[in-house]
Amino acid sequence: MDILILITGGTLDKVHDSVSESLVFGGGDKSRVSNILKTGRTDHPRLKVLMKKDSLDMTEEDRDIILKAVLDAPQDRIVITHGTGTMEMTAKYLDGNIGDKTVILTGAMRPQSLGKSDAGFNLGGAIIAAQTLDYGVFAVMNGRVFEAQQIHKDTSLGRFDV
Repeated sequence: MDILILITGGTLDKVHDSVSESLVFGGGDKSRVSNILKTGRTDHPRLKVLMKKDSLDMTEEDRDIILKAVLDAPQDRIVITHGTGTMEMTAKYLDGNIGDKTVILTGAMRPQSLGKSDAGFNLGGAIIAAQTLDYGVFAVMNGRVFEAQQIHKDTSLGRFDV
């Protein structure tokens, strides 16, 4: 099954910058997603970097870019790595507009580059969900699958919940 992973940024892709002492995106079109797939010995998904953006900075224009990439993709199974701050907004934006495709949003609460991250767990779950769920928009976070209209980040608990 041909799966496309669209990369948009988010915590999953951030690295520690020792000069600014902050989390930033690495240079170029490289993504931490490649490292996660290599660790999992998974090489079948195709990768496409759309942007490297903190989801709190994401605009409607960015969501248009994501939607266009989904619609233009020849694959009907798509995983989108996305920041957790506005993941639910993007899911709701895509919901009902993607045709006969399965779209799974996922991300991480801690950067993959720092270790002890949930990035690999969430991405692996998203790849499996993309292969098994029917058409629609979903999120996979914290070992759970959420339909687009039910995605909610509980900041007090530090996880996605119903």
